[in-house]
Amino acid sequence: MTGAVTLPVWIVALLVLFAAIGIVDRVFAPSVRWFFRRRVNQAIDELNQRLDMRIRPFRLTRRQTLVDRLVHDPAVMQAVETEATESGTPRAVVMQRAERYAREIVPSLSLTTYFGFGIRAARWLSEFVYRVRLGYVDDEALKEIDPEASVVFVMNHRSNMDYVLVTYLASSRASLSYAVGEWARVWLLQSLIRSMGAYFIRRDSGDALYRKVLGRYVAMSTQEGVTQAVFPEGGLTHDGLMREPRLGLLSYMVAGFDPRKSRDIVFVPVGLNYDRVIEDRILTARAERDATGRDYRVRASTLLSFIGNLIKLRIQGRLYRFGYACVSFGKPISLSAWRKKSKVDFTTQDRERLFGGVQRLAEDLVESIGAIVPALPVALASHVFLREKDRWIGELELKSEIFALIETLEAKGAHVHIPRADRDYAVSTGLRMLTLRHMVDVNEDGLYRANSGEKLLLGYYANSIAHLAG
Repeated sequence: MTGAVTLPVWIVALLVLFAAIGIVDRVFAPSVRWFFRRRVNQAIDELNQRLDMRIRPFRLTRRQTLVDRLVHDPAVMQAVETEATESGTPRAVVMQRAERYAREIVPSLSLTTYFGFGIRAARWLSEFVYRVRLGYVDDEALKEIDPEASVVFVMNHRSNMDYVLVTYLASSRASLSYAVGEWARVWLLQSLIRSMGAYFIRRDSGDALYRKVLGRYVAMSTQEGVTQAVFPEGGLTHDGLMREPRLGLLSYMVAGFDPRKSRDIVFVPVGLNYDRVIEDRILTARAERDATGRDYRVRASTLLSFIGNLIKLRIQGRLYRFGYACVSFGKPISLSAWRKKSKVDFTTQDRERLFGGVQRLAEDLVESIGAIVPALPVALASHVFLREKDRWIGELELKSEIFALIETLEAKGAHVHIPRADRDYAVSTGLRMLTLRHMVDVNEDGLYRANSGEKLLLGYYANSIAHLAG
């Protein structure tokens, strides 16, 4: 017919297909959605029966819903109004910024990613790199935690492996939500981290609006009972010593806490230690450069050389894992009970009084964490070698010194990890790690002493138990 438009066959086929999909969606979509929703709910019920600390509905809410809820939170809205008034910026522009911050922060937990991939990957990586051991655990106290309480694991921060290790070892108890720094906001990795339920934070941000959005998200998560994991030190230790606590995230969690109206918050101290921290050279690089002039900046050639050496050692059958990694879980601290004992009011509007109370809480938490940090073979041996300075020492005398140190630590209530319950073996493993890394010299008579060029690194490991030995 004249003037008629003839469509290609493939376009007609696509139109028919799309129409069919539309009909099927309208007819069957409710049933399909109901089927998958039922399967998801069944999976959540099964997980909650297996976990000591169940997954809260807040973590399963659609990400967009949480973003909208956060942006329209009264405190955030007030911060938007204040910013717009003080800066003269149109309210709509400031609102867009607040929404951008909310999208940046809010995670999107995927149970499949967390329990299907994440836990398995964390276990494989942890056990591939280390001999993983569980140290002190107060199981009875952990079981007595109020199931309605918000649980926050507070831990010392020695390595980026902390995230992996604690996720693995806590997997039978809870799914954890971490605060992760901006270093992880790279393509693909950030999507994986969000799907694991973690949220990103900008450390030391001076943007008042950003801090308000972040603070309200952390407060909402805590109020809704989400199980979280935080590092009170705020960052990795660069000298092995425990750092002074930072108050930011902790203040967001506890500000406004009233035991008559608020869900209780229970802090679980977690102490971690390693025979070898993977990034120890990077963490101590600045101090090393100032002390010796050696530069340990990460370069592609250095990284490739490190990997090549590992492959070479593996082929030769001389590749040892990086020693022991040990995690201890301490006695839970109820915020309600701590507040009553310490006579601190977190509902005060006096900012100075509020942060004074948060400071006291943070110090008590850090002290509780430090008390359960495990003493491992490398730390014990490093402590003795530094104490002996440049003196050559035989293996028998070294064992005697380390055994005496172990007894001192145990008398103070510290947890000392003795591999295979054999002190001789513990000394041998620590000594082997230090000699393999050339942190300790060996002479032709079989005597040992600290390598003068590696005393800073020996100090890094000795400092991990300095608060216990001092």
